Amino acid sequence: MERLCSSPLHENISTALDKHLESIHVVQARRKDEIVNASSRQRHGPPRCQDERVVLALAAALRALCLATRRVRTALWCALQMTLPK
Repeated sequence: MERLCSSPLHENISTALDKHLESIHVVQARRKDEIVNASSRQRHGPPRCQDERVVLALAAALRALCLATRRVRTALWCALQMTLPK
């Protein structure tokens, strides 16, 4: 889009994209933790309190990803509107 309008876009757009990518990486890490925790639980028996923390951390990461996705969609829509011919 920067090529279309022949000028750099606002820095908030790139910041929103960076935060969205960071949120994706956090969700992936929390999901890996949940998988490791679930597989170790099957080996060792009854569930522990640690399980709830892992699931709550994943839920918080998903909430942050949802918010970041909304922001990046809005930022990209604004960038598109700025690049369209008038």
